[in-house]
Amino acid sequence: MKKIAVIPARYAATRFPGKLLKLLGGKPVIRRTWENTCSTGLFNDVLVATDHESIREEIMAAGGKVVMTRPEHESGSDRIAEAVRQLEADVIVNVQGDEPFMQRQPLSDLLAAFDDPAVQVASLMHAIDETEQVNNPNVVKVVTDLHSNALYFSRSPIPFNRAGTDFTYHRHIGVYAYRKQALLQFVEWPVSVLESLEKLEQLRYLEHGVKIRMVNTDFSAIGIDTEEDLLRAEQLLTANR
Repeated sequence: MKKIAVIPARYAATRFPGKLLKLLGGKPVIRRTWENTCSTGLFNDVLVATDHESIREEIMAAGGKVVMTRPEHESGSDRIAEAVRQLEADVIVNVQGDEPFMQRQPLSDLLAAFDDPAVQVASLMHAIDETEQVNNPNVVKVVTDLHSNALYFSRSPIPFNRAGTDFTYHRHIGVYAYRKQALLQFVEWPVSVLESLEKLEQLRYLEHGVKIRMVNTDFSAIGIDTEEDLLRAEQLLTANR
């Protein structure tokens, strides 16, 4: 099974433009993400898919591979689909460009889900242990069936705990893996109703009847969406040296 990682790297982020080229421990965020992904040793190839020449130059200077993609893509999945359309690959993993601390184990566990030939799409989740996160609309929740397939994703607390019984909520971590054909099919579908309401692209799969296998992990992603996030990431990097 040929496995490739693709790191979508859009320059004009809404909340923090140019964040992927901001320095983190002396290196741009996108370079740290690329280096970290390569260092896992899990992939036959690691590509950066970008719309910006400065990102291309940074990764090329580090010896990496880059695919230039159209700037108008609305999602990372669209950008990745353009990048891999002509490539030979069985499973493609979407590693977010603004998550420079992704670890090997969760990616390995995600790839292992494809040992089941029925799995077309897989993603990560972890238990939520803070009530504030359950009620935070920026924290996406997921509920699954008895076979670990996603039933629904929402920014609202799901399920609603009417009786107030003990229940473990799960946060969706936006790292996806797809069989190539499932990804190419996804980008052919129009934006779906639930996807538009929740602003969660993964709901397009569910609305079309494609199951998403959820893989439980202890890993908690650290994304860089603001300058404050970058500062916290710098502190974490310093503490781990």
